[in-house]
Amino acid sequence: MTRYARQIAVPSLGADGHARLRKAAVLVVGAGGLAAPVLQYLGGAGVGRITLVDPDRVDASNLHRQTLFRGADIGAPKVEVAAAFVTALNPDCRVTSVIAALDPANAGALCEGVDLVLDCADAFAASYILSDVCHDAGLPLVSASVVGVEGYAGAFCGGGPSLRAVFPDLPERLGSCAEDGVLGPAVGVIGALQAQMAMALVGGGAPSPLGQIVTFDGHDFRFGGFRFESAAEPVHCPRFLASSSIRATDFLVDLRREDEAPLVHPDAHRLPVAAFGPGGPAPGPGQRAVLCCRSGLRSWQAAERLGAVWDGEICLVALGDPGLGPH
Repeated sequence: MTRYARQIAVPSLGADGHARLRKAAVLVVGAGGLAAPVLQYLGGAGVGRITLVDPDRVDASNLHRQTLFRGADIGAPKVEVAAAFVTALNPDCRVTSVIAALDPANAGALCEGVDLVLDCADAFAASYILSDVCHDAGLPLVSASVVGVEGYAGAFCGGGPSLRAVFPDLPERLGSCAEDGVLGPAVGVIGALQAQMAMALVGGGAPSPLGQIVTFDGHDFRFGGFRFESAAEPVHCPRFLASSSIRATDFLVDLRREDEAPLVHPDAHRLPVAAFGPGGPAPGPGQRAVLCCRSGLRSWQAAERLGAVWDGEICLVALGDPGLGPH
């Protein structure tokens, strides 16, 4: 036990909390910048089993913040390199690597049998997919996001409010690392917060971080945050659907421009978000509306406009970048 003596000495964890860590199974979605501190700290702490999910390969443009990887790893699957790193760090931790994109078709199965889910994907659709699954299953979810030098980490579900309860509405534009840039240390700060929340949840530390968001602003080096235990779940919330679950009878809309990608299906309607609303197109009797775009943002915006004039079932599909799978 020499390896873990100093963490066992912390009163909020102790021997009982450490025993819970050793028995715990966690799911980590995303093997990039946020996952780097998460995997190092949870692996080092002796978490019993980690399932790591990510479809991507190591890229040179990410090395400034994805600190598990080296130049020699470029082109290799991220999950395989990350799993080898954690195993070398601590053989007590068993890591299962899954080279796949998270989507509504596999999210439920991936979450089965785990005690905690960590959303390190920093992708809008993945966060809401995981929140829906975890809220239904009563699983705690630690989700985070970083753009530029600002970010947050929060603990949702697990008997508390979901991500939808805290963020029921979306901005007109979502920031992204590719478009707005990101600094590695800011990602490290937020990933470390995720790891700390995970340790508290799995180890049984008090007070629980559930129902709390912690923010960090690297411009002026300030932490903030708020609690949201009383946040109400939204009544109407279109859910994400796997593209493989699209039916021939659906009112299928592809919101991407013609120069972005081919139609998701030959029978799909290619329409902009602005087409929906009063006097706009709507599904026929008995049809389900399925709205597709790259990230899910335009699908969400079109769903809000359609939902204001039509009360049928609406589903969202995040198709991701062409050839790379769901976002």
